[in-house]
Amino acid sequence: MQNYTRSPQFLMLGLSDLPEQQTLLFICFLTMYLLNILGNSTIILLVRADSNLHTPMYFFLGNLSFVDMCYTSSIVPKMLVNILSEKKTVSLVGCISQLYFFLCFACTECFILAVMAYDRYVAICNPLHYTVIINSKICVALVVGSWLASALHSLLHSLMASRMKFCGINTIHHFFCDMAPLLQLSCSDVSLNKLLIYTEGGLPVLIPFIVVLVSYVRIISSIVKIRSTGGRYKAFSTCSSHLIVVVLFYGTIAFMYLRPSSSFSVNYDRIVSVVYTVVAPMLNPFIYSLRNKEVKGAMKKMFIRRKFVSN
Repeated sequence: MQNYTRSPQFLMLGLSDLPEQQTLLFICFLTMYLLNILGNSTIILLVRADSNLHTPMYFFLGNLSFVDMCYTSSIVPKMLVNILSEKKTVSLVGCISQLYFFLCFACTECFILAVMAYDRYVAICNPLHYTVIINSKICVALVVGSWLASALHSLLHSLMASRMKFCGINTIHHFFCDMAPLLQLSCSDVSLNKLLIYTEGGLPVLIPFIVVLVSYVRIISSIVKIRSTGGRYKAFSTCSSHLIVVVLFYGTIAFMYLRPSSSFSVNYDRIVSVVYTVVAPMLNPFIYSLRNKEVKGAMKKMFIRRKFVSN
């Protein structure tokens, strides 16, 4: 028999419990968070303001930027508060809420990246039919479908997590509420939760990854058939930024969750988690802006317009 706690408290240790490192961690993560908000909000503003960016590719990019801001905002603000606070506890409701939004935004990012890969596939492999296949209604439907599927998926797993029982104050060796540490801390039977994770849990990551993989196999095969070097470079340049983002995001997630459990390390895994929850969303707008002539052109026009208005 276990003494279950109705309103358990979770002690969030974060990345480090050493007092001398807290100030440095706060400055680093606050800087990365502000860069995330600044970079992604700039992308959204450019996509809305510049008529040259009113295309499906940039419509999806704007949605990706919005997801990145929400994704990091579900984790970093609470993490910053915990760094400054002596009381690093979070309630069960707060933990489940963070878990829900983390899963929702992470899954939405997977779906949006898959949608962007499909968009590039159609643009390169079927350019004559692009405007017919990727029209405005299809774009909205793909984005809305991504959000709905992610919301339902995260709601299911959050409800299942809320059924778990916990005993006393539980220590989470992480900087946010993820499913794995909650399963380890639970005092109740979690076999149904694990069964759901092993069956349905990986679909929001696996299905988009398959779409991305198949799309890029077709894209690469089409680019290889292009005779001119300039044509191959132009075709590849339209999807190179997206490919870098996909490798960075899926690479860290695969390393984190597809390894054998015997190789898990608490300290090492927390560092890897920082990459796909904080670093990758921060770098996405810079990857797209630095490697995209249209985005850089829109940014120059915006600065020139503001300078002209201020004068």
